[in-house]
Amino acid sequence: MTSLDSSPGAVPGGAGTAAKQIPPAAVARLTIYLRALTTLLADGVDRVSSESLAEASGVSSSTLRKDLSYVGSYGTRGVGYEVQYLNRNIAAALGLTHDWKVAIVGAGNLGKALARYGGFESRGFDIVAIFDADQMVVGSEVGWLRVSDAADLEPVLHRTGANMVVLALPAAVAQDVCDRVVAAGVRSILSFAPVMLQVPPGVNLRKVDMATELQILAYHAQRAQDPEDTD
Repeated sequence: MTSLDSSPGAVPGGAGTAAKQIPPAAVARLTIYLRALTTLLADGVDRVSSESLAEASGVSSSTLRKDLSYVGSYGTRGVGYEVQYLNRNIAAALGLTHDWKVAIVGAGNLGKALARYGGFESRGFDIVAIFDADQMVVGSEVGWLRVSDAADLEPVLHRTGANMVVLALPAAVAQDVCDRVVAAGVRSILSFAPVMLQVPPGVNLRKVDMATELQILAYHAQRAQDPEDTD
């Protein structure tokens, strides 16, 4: 099983570099750099220093320079980085130059919110379908999409060319739907279901558990309020 938790997995090096694995922590930071660079491009900024980009990303300059070396981007002392070139290199390293078509299974509150979010397309993700098993929901519109019947999952995935699937489902049905998604040929799955899913080798599964993240946050908040409490 290729199962990934909420930390991104290693990915190949970017354009212009020999194929090499990027450490998971660096992958996570690359997504932050990319967001900062996208903002700089929108503001018409052509070049940025490592210090400025590091500050905008909440990391040290040395960490940023090391991370960018994985994608073959080395700044020029006194000149910095060319924003557009660096943006392109990071996007290539993260696989964002590909055509990613995403289907969402589950048209509840979470699924609908994800389908309506306008920020995915600009980052290379096209939401092409949304499914639900509730016949009262099937056929309704969510944004510009019409909710498809979960019974038609496989043919719709094939017709739309979806190569990523988001599971926004109750735990009781998540494994069955996950199995169907895998059988349909999808190899990249993001699950919000509150259950551990099993997938075969070659399938990348990422799990987002908001309850767990809140529990971790509560622990740190409690420690901050009472740092001497070691119980």
